[in-house]
Amino acid sequence: MTPLSLSIVVPCFNEEACLPELHARLSKAAAAAVGEDYEIVLVNDGSRDGSWAMMQALAERDPRLVAINLSRNHGHQLALTAGLDLCAGARILIIDADLQDPPELLPEMIAEMERSEADVVYAVRRARAGETAFKRGTAKLFYRLLSRLAEIEIPRDTGDFRLMSRRALDALLALPEQSRFIRGMVAWVGFRQVPIVYDRAERHAGETKYPLAKMIRFALDAVTGFSTAPLRMASHVGMWLVVASVLLLIYIAIGFVTGTAIQGWTSLMLVVVVLGAVQMFVLGMIGEYLGRLYVEAKKRPLYIVSDIAGRTGGAARLGHVAQAAEEASGAETIAASDTPGGSGKRPIA
Repeated sequence: MTPLSLSIVVPCFNEEACLPELHARLSKAAAAAVGEDYEIVLVNDGSRDGSWAMMQALAERDPRLVAINLSRNHGHQLALTAGLDLCAGARILIIDADLQDPPELLPEMIAEMERSEADVVYAVRRARAGETAFKRGTAKLFYRLLSRLAEIEIPRDTGDFRLMSRRALDALLALPEQSRFIRGMVAWVGFRQVPIVYDRAERHAGETKYPLAKMIRFALDAVTGFSTAPLRMASHVGMWLVVASVLLLIYIAIGFVTGTAIQGWTSLMLVVVVLGAVQMFVLGMIGEYLGRLYVEAKKRPLYIVSDIAGRTGGAARLGHVAQAAEEASGAETIAASDTPGGSGKRPIA
């Protein structure tokens, strides 16, 4: 089967208000870039609003749209993984549903990929409209801290908004880990990757799906997934504690000579507080890495699909597609291939 020229993969969580405008702008941008040879893959990540019903309605009206319904909320990165696993395009655009990243940049990204003979064109944020100073500041701090800790070079100020070739995506899908930081994983697989600069807009509708707690969890996944520096931190802290102990001995000696120190209290409290804090921090980091090993050892599928609306051309390599969804997808594919003008795409394996 000849693959499609382009797949656009969009993870969605409670994005009912954004979906009509998202579909319209993605369709227009894709048609301008590749004509009619594209698909839009919307992944419903356990939304609690009317997102899935709207996706089904859009799939009924647009034969180029595939809607995938996950069995529960798996999280942004696993929902994105499901869409990437099940898409069929020779090139793949990753974009979020909130329209902060402009779909209209697609033709320029394809032109840059062809001009540079690149496998990945990633979008670098020049400006971030509609975000608080706290969000901008913490994002800037996160990317700079990650660049110092990570053992590979991960581009700064870059989200998941990017265009990938099929061979780069296949390399990405060969990485089966559960705790996924996809922008870092894309950097890890290598190939030629080039940036394109853009201004990020405000969210089209709704509210952010990344509150502070999720941002912290995301940052931990990024650091622990691409750096062992926190584990090595114990030895560095131990070295500095030796230096601190020497300074503490000098301080105690001075206090003893001058008679200004409270007998025993200062040194005892300082040692207890410092060592207690260091031990808890180091144990916490070890626990974080052990937790990741525990999750990976289970070897569970990364996602479970309960329903599919539309015709799919990909194969579920990293997840599981429930039987009802497979049968429905297969029946629709057969019907399409028997109908004049049908695409004849194969169902999910």
